[in-house]
Amino acid sequence: VFFFDIFFGGIEGTSMPFIVAWLIVGGVFLTFRFGFINVRMFTHSFKIITGKYKTADDVGEITPFQSLTTALSATVGLGNIAGVAIAIAVGGPGATFWMILAGFFGMTLKFTEVTLAQIYRVKRPDGRIMGGAMQYLSKGLASKGHAKLGRVLAIIFAVLAIGGSLGAGNAFQTSQAMGAISENIPFFKTYPIVFGLIMAAIVGFVIIGGIKRIARTAEKIVPLMVFIYLLASLWILAVNASAVPGAISLIFHEAFAPTAAAGGLIGVLVQGFKRAAFSSEAGIGSAAIVHSTAAVKYPVRQGMVALYEPFIDTIVICSMTALVIVTTGVYAADGEFANLVASKQGAALTSAAFGTVISWFPVILSFSIVLFAFSTMISWSYYGERSWTYLFGEKYTLIYKLIFVSFTVISSVTSASALLDFSDLLILSMALPNLIGLYMLQGD
Repeated sequence: VFFFDIFFGGIEGTSMPFIVAWLIVGGVFLTFRFGFINVRMFTHSFKIITGKYKTADDVGEITPFQSLTTALSATVGLGNIAGVAIAIAVGGPGATFWMILAGFFGMTLKFTEVTLAQIYRVKRPDGRIMGGAMQYLSKGLASKGHAKLGRVLAIIFAVLAIGGSLGAGNAFQTSQAMGAISENIPFFKTYPIVFGLIMAAIVGFVIIGGIKRIARTAEKIVPLMVFIYLLASLWILAVNASAVPGAISLIFHEAFAPTAAAGGLIGVLVQGFKRAAFSSEAGIGSAAIVHSTAAVKYPVRQGMVALYEPFIDTIVICSMTALVIVTTGVYAADGEFANLVASKQGAALTSAAFGTVISWFPVILSFSIVLFAFSTMISWSYYGERSWTYLFGEKYTLIYKLIFVSFTVISSVTSASALLDFSDLLILSMALPNLIGLYMLQGD
C-alpha cells in the first residue's frame, strides 16, 4: 500500500510511490500553512545556530548546532553522491530543478516535526530526553482525544525506525563503505570481516557514550566532510566554468521540456522529487529524535534550526553534485561512461565525473564514502536506540546497541541485498504515521 504506484503511464522512470507523493503533498501544504516560514526565518535560524539566542534557561543535552550536525550526519552521504547521479542518468538534468524544489518544501516539513518534538519531549529520571515522533504521536494525539490512535502510530513508527536503523542505517552503509575502500586496499576484499570488526569497534565506542559523544563526533566530522566535498565540487566547476551557464540553462529547460527518453515531464519530476525524499529524510520523522535533545528555551527555535537540514543536504550538496555531473557530461547514455549509466552505478558515475578533472580524487572519494557511512551509522544508531527504548524501556538500551554493532560485522561478510531493500522501504514508510501526526498537530 505504501509503495503503490500512483501513476499508470507505464513509462520507465515515471513510477511515483504513494509514500513519496504523500511526503510532497505534506511539504507543500505545510509550507503554505506556515506562510513560507522556510524563507521568512532563514536568517533568524542562522543566528540561533551560531548561539546568538543562547540563554541560561535553555534545557537539553546538546547544543542546537550539535543537533543539526548529528541530524546532517545521517542524511549527508551516499544519497548525495550516488542518488543524484542516478536521478540525472534516468531523468535527465531537469531532475535537478525538481529535486531543489522538493528540498525547499522539505525545509518546512523539518521545521514542523522538530518543533513538535521539542513541545512533546520528556525528560527521563536519569536526565536523558525522550523525544521525536514517538512522543508527539502518542502524547500529542492524546491531547486531541485520540490516545489509542496516537499510541498505535507511535508503536508503528518505532518499529519501522528500528528496522531502518539496522538495515539502511547500518548494513547498507557498511556494505557500501567496504566496497569503496576495498578497491584501494585489497586486503579488505580478501578479509572483509576485518573491516567489519574495525567499523564495529569504532562505531561501538562512539554509540556506547550516548548522544553527547555522538553529537561531539558529528560536530567534528560533518563540517569537515562537507567542506572537502564542496571544495572539490567547486574546483571541478571552476575548471569547467565555461560550461556552467549552459548546464544551468539545460537544467531549467529540461525541467519543463525534457526529452522523451527521460519519461517526459512526469518522469523528470518524479526522479527529482524521489531523490529529495530519499536524501534529506524530511517528513520521515527521524531527525526529530535528535533535535528533541537540543538545549533551547522555546521549541520553535529548534524547529527553525532544522530548516537548514534540507537546505544544506539537498539544495546545496545535491545541487553541487548535479552541476558536476552535468558540466562533465558523464551522464550521457551514449558517452564514455554509458555502462555506468545503464547499470545505474551512481557512486561510480559521480567518482568518474570528479576523475575527469582531479585524477586522484576517486581515491579520496572512496575514503570519504567510509566517513559518510560512519557518520550515518552513529546517527541512525541513536534513532534506533531511542525507538527501542520507547518500546522496551531505558534499561534495555544496551541490548539494542549490541545488536546494532553485531549487524555491522555480519553485513561485512554476507550479502544482505533483500534486507537492504526492505529496510529502505521501512525508512520511507516512517513518513505515513509521522505525517498523520503533523497534519493533526500543525495547529499546536
